[in-house]
Amino acid sequence: MPKKLQKRLLKKNLREFELHALQQGFSYIAGVDEVGRGCLAGPVVAACVILPWQEDFEGVDDSKKLSPGQREKMFPLIMARALAVGVGMVSPDEIDRINILQASLKAMRIAVEALKVKADFVLVDGKQSIPLLTLPQKAFPKADCLSVSVAAASIIAKVTRDRLMVQLAKQFPGFSFDRHKGYGTQKHMEELAKHGPTELHRRTFLS
Repeated sequence: MPKKLQKRLLKKNLREFELHALQQGFSYIAGVDEVGRGCLAGPVVAACVILPWQEDFEGVDDSKKLSPGQREKMFPLIMARALAVGVGMVSPDEIDRINILQASLKAMRIAVEALKVKADFVLVDGKQSIPLLTLPQKAFPKADCLSVSVAAASIIAKVTRDRLMVQLAKQFPGFSFDRHKGYGTQKHMEELAKHGPTELHRRTFLS
């Protein structure tokens, strides 16, 4: 890859892992991340995003570093400009059956397989590669801070899950899922003590 193009890509917020994959000859580089792993209730949700590497995605960052308003602002931009977006979910029941690690990896695989444009390389947030995925992949911790593709995926996954939990709050009026999103906040623990667990709760997390 010409040095001038490399400098231009760096200026456009494509970081080292995307550049390295491009230099290896890959074209459709996907980032994948999950949210909801530490929650007491609700599904684990993963997203996979392929960005057009020629374009700038200023403002895209690890979803945990962004406010809810910033995430909501970036969500439609990513959805409109990404080459492909896939989402995967694993239910609380299945989380209890196969454990949260395996559920998170499964949600990631579902998200990758849901892409309408097939990826040829996958960047994964975390220490473990995605099982049963035949594509070349690289897993590394803090990928959502180091890769714009993974950061974009983290935003899509977070906003998707948060919106779902807001909707589920209407079905379970005794629980403020629209506020705590299923995480183990003091408010959530008080609701559990008062009402007991619902079908949305992960029983293995409460034992």
